[in-house]
Amino acid sequence: MTPRLLLGCIADDFTGATDLANNLVRAGMRAIQTIGIPTEPLTADVEVVVIALKSRTIPVADAVAQSVAALHWLQAQGAQQIYFKYCSTFDSTREGNIGPVTEALMQAMGTDFTIATPAFPDNGRTVFKGHLFVGDVLLNESGMQHHPLTPMTDPNLVRVMQSQCVSAVGLIDFKTVAQGETAIRARIEALKSLGCRIAVVDALSNDDLLRLGPALRDMPLLTAGSGVAIGLPANFGLQPTPTTSALPRAQGMQAVIAGSCSAATQKQVAHFKAQGLPTLALDPSRLMQDDAALTRAVTEALAWAKSQLTHPANSQTPVLIYSTASPETVKATQAQYGVQVVGDRVEHALASIAQGLRQLGVAQLIVAGGETSGACVQALGIRQLQIGMQIDPGVPWCFAHSDAGGLHITLKSGNFGSEDFFTKAFHQLATAVPL
Repeated sequence: MTPRLLLGCIADDFTGATDLANNLVRAGMRAIQTIGIPTEPLTADVEVVVIALKSRTIPVADAVAQSVAALHWLQAQGAQQIYFKYCSTFDSTREGNIGPVTEALMQAMGTDFTIATPAFPDNGRTVFKGHLFVGDVLLNESGMQHHPLTPMTDPNLVRVMQSQCVSAVGLIDFKTVAQGETAIRARIEALKSLGCRIAVVDALSNDDLLRLGPALRDMPLLTAGSGVAIGLPANFGLQPTPTTSALPRAQGMQAVIAGSCSAATQKQVAHFKAQGLPTLALDPSRLMQDDAALTRAVTEALAWAKSQLTHPANSQTPVLIYSTASPETVKATQAQYGVQVVGDRVEHALASIAQGLRQLGVAQLIVAGGETSGACVQALGIRQLQIGMQIDPGVPWCFAHSDAGGLHITLKSGNFGSEDFFTKAFHQLATAVPL
């Protein structure tokens, strides 16, 4: 029987893809995440496929081409609705890629209207009068203004989106959303009559997102963070069930790779170290010297990891290898070597370490940081992920099949997770009821 694909999703990075799939699974949809665009037709019996691209910071033309190619594959599988997913901090380069990809998907689908909202209240992301808040502060005061690749200095999403789009961008404000489906639909029609083709949507709570869901039932294309997903499965008559998030039993060694320099990940690294657990810091400036220096750093890191993981006293003790650093340190390194060069070299080193850890027998792996996750997953040759239980809002455990056996892996956005995320995640996996 041909699988019934209700929702087809395109995510602009790998952690964002698992974030979205996590919300859909929790709301009742069976989901798989693919790493890149599949080359074969869908065979899994699922309601949603999330295609994870690494397109957030690449040139606009490449991001558009990859996103449209993903759309075509999803359409060929019969997807009834398309969802373009970006980060809940709406971060992108000055030129895009959120706006250009949105307009390219609209053109390819022949649709004249869509919405845009990164709201994710469970993780403190709310939109009020078109302005994005992270917790109690505006986006540009949240630490995102220091992001090494996509600094966000303007919290006004209508203005940010308009700067990237040819189409007129409007707003569906919180007062309209609070009135529910009929009012939201009326506002959409009013915006269309004014020539707007994209609307930023306010959302202050999950109740707002659940009210928004029914109003989006017939919209061919949605663009959003992962929050909007909680209101969509009900449109297809689906409800949560315990079996949608069950994974195989966990086994093997445990490790964490952290490449994000976000404030949240810095706190998580500090908490892990404070527990007296084995940690190793990579020096980005050393990785910049030459290829031989990078190779030596990777070799030394893996030798250290092996000594820790195979020590009798460290049975089932996770290790952490990280390049996480303060914004000042990151800026200084970038100023000396260049933003892209630093990012590429660090990602290459961490991805090589991920491969080495897998060869050592690590079968439970946490990767922190969107760009880092993308590099590690590609290096590990993972093409598909089964989405499991949530650890923290937006971050689930996943399971990947590979030639080397099963791997439990979680891809954590740099901004997500509690301070004790690393240790809590392994505990949860150990105590979960398996398939």
